[in-house]
Amino acid sequence: MCLNKRFIYKILSALGSLLLLYACANIAAPTGGLYDVDPPKVVKASPDFDALNNSRTKIEIIFDENIKIEKPMEKVIIAPPQQKFPVIKAQGPKVIVELEDELKPNTTYTIDFTDAIVDFNEGNTLENFSYSFSTGAHLDTLAVSGIVLNAENLEPSQGIYVGVHSNLNDTAFTQLPFERISRTDSRGRFTIKGIAEGKYKVYALNDLNRSYTYDNPQEAIAFLDSILIPSSESAVRNDTVFKDSITIDTLLNIKYTRFIPDDLLLKSFESGFARQYLQKHERSMPHKLDLFFAAPTQPADFRLLEPVATSDKWYVKENSITNDSVSIWITDSLIYKADTVKLIVDYLRTDTLNNHVLNTDTLSFTIRGGQKKKSEPKKKKEGEEDKEPIRHLAIKNNVQSTHEIYNSLFLEFEQPIANFDSSEIKLQHEVDSTFNPIEYTLLPDTLNERRYRIEHRWEPGEKYKLLIDSAAFVSEYGLHNNKLEQVFTVKNLELYGNLMFIISGLPEGKTAYVELLDAQDKPFRKVRVLNNEALFMDLNPSKIYARLFIDENEDGEWTTGDYDLKRMPETVYYNPKWYEIRAFTNHEESWNINERPFDKQKPLDITKNKPEEKKKRNRNEEDREKRSSNRSTNPSMNLGGGATGGMQQTVRR
Repeated sequence: MCLNKRFIYKILSALGSLLLLYACANIAAPTGGLYDVDPPKVVKASPDFDALNNSRTKIEIIFDENIKIEKPMEKVIIAPPQQKFPVIKAQGPKVIVELEDELKPNTTYTIDFTDAIVDFNEGNTLENFSYSFSTGAHLDTLAVSGIVLNAENLEPSQGIYVGVHSNLNDTAFTQLPFERISRTDSRGRFTIKGIAEGKYKVYALNDLNRSYTYDNPQEAIAFLDSILIPSSESAVRNDTVFKDSITIDTLLNIKYTRFIPDDLLLKSFESGFARQYLQKHERSMPHKLDLFFAAPTQPADFRLLEPVATSDKWYVKENSITNDSVSIWITDSLIYKADTVKLIVDYLRTDTLNNHVLNTDTLSFTIRGGQKKKSEPKKKKEGEEDKEPIRHLAIKNNVQSTHEIYNSLFLEFEQPIANFDSSEIKLQHEVDSTFNPIEYTLLPDTLNERRYRIEHRWEPGEKYKLLIDSAAFVSEYGLHNNKLEQVFTVKNLELYGNLMFIISGLPEGKTAYVELLDAQDKPFRKVRVLNNEALFMDLNPSKIYARLFIDENEDGEWTTGDYDLKRMPETVYYNPKWYEIRAFTNHEESWNINERPFDKQKPLDITKNKPEEKKKRNRNEEDREKRSSNRSTNPSMNLGGGATGGMQQTVRR
């Protein structure tokens, strides 16, 4: 019996030891040591950094760990610009660049890797890394930097080339490739490196064909009138060394060389040029011909070729507001019953030299899908009468039960109108529960003869009725409208808010407009600035934004730039704030348009090209915090001792 007890005791002791060992072994998974938070470090380069009289086109840079190159075609910028894109690749810890173009004599070459080089395992980025050499006895080291913004909406112009010319003639931009280039980052910022002493002009170019010249009028560009003279000066910046994430260890004054100018502002724009040509033509209905053009253009002229018209009044023309589409409603039945209609059309077309020239085409229109065969009439049941379905002229309108006080009424018919009886169109106002007729103005649309506008000065909170009797309108094809009767109530003023901007900083004697913007950065109201004030009445409660533009040509619209005319785009300012419009509230806001620099004006929540924020995390500290948290919630974890206890992490910011 004793032997059995001793045997059982030994077994239990062994099991206890095994359980204890298992518990100790599972205190925490091995971390593998501290995380690597440092970017790759350069060991050597061949040719060496800043080498002189170099003739080699293959460059090798070796780092202290394996690396990779992210998006080399986008991020790596080589100056002077290369016509043949070089070979850029990573091999273990090595970066290899092979230049395909022949080296120019007495020239400084700069390979700006920006943030393309990262370590292979952790992805730590080597920021602002560049390499230079010279094919002559001197290395050019000056630099200029700044920012490029879209002139119309102050969006950062991402990925656009910025370059300089020492040839100060205006034709250099259109005929010669850039001498030195850079490319904007996600914030629109750029730095052009390796510049020699001298005078320059600077340009931005969204280069669609990698010619490094402005040879396509559809490319976005920017330019400055002033001449740059790059220089440098000694400067001091403050730097801070932290013991940990909150405790300051040391404040340092670091001397460095400042290259100026470093605050250039270029505003990019498109000239508005668009290639013009006839995209397609079609005949979707027997009595309707459609022309579609690729871009806004001048109105097209046309003449009927077949069949022969007996009168000049054989059609009704309907243009879009930019003339990029034309609808021709044929009103002569002898013409629209023909299987084929031919027109001679005169329109502008863009030639190979990007000039808009008059072009003449003969166009043939047949009914899409061919003439539909009439189906056999259904056999009538005994005693059943012939009943043709009544087809009415369809009417679209904007009448709703609740009507905005500033809106007119709109009517749009499916077919052009031949005639109408205005006495059968009634607008009534309810007074003491009775609708009484009131006067109104009926106006046809200047572009669309199927559209009419009913204007009246609405009384807030009042009820109205629109009444159109049947057959008040007759289309060119004999259709009559059905009776229309709709009651609506105009919104009370208590449901609206008003907003006034008191604006300072406006240039003297200039015309300006303020536009209200929605959450998608789209303008929906516009007023002219008068006596430094912009007043908006009857705004629906909402969150709104605002921008202002200086109307140099006083046409009431923002106007883009033109390099041929050396005309800058009209200046735009954004209000950096947003406003919550509340019902029955007057909002009065001060707005100094020069309070912030242009790149700090546009609110981030309506900025579409948001900058790529690089989130730098100290993963060693994160690891310690997690383990410290685990120990506080699970005391048994302290059995492991704490491998990183007592260590101090220094973070430079």
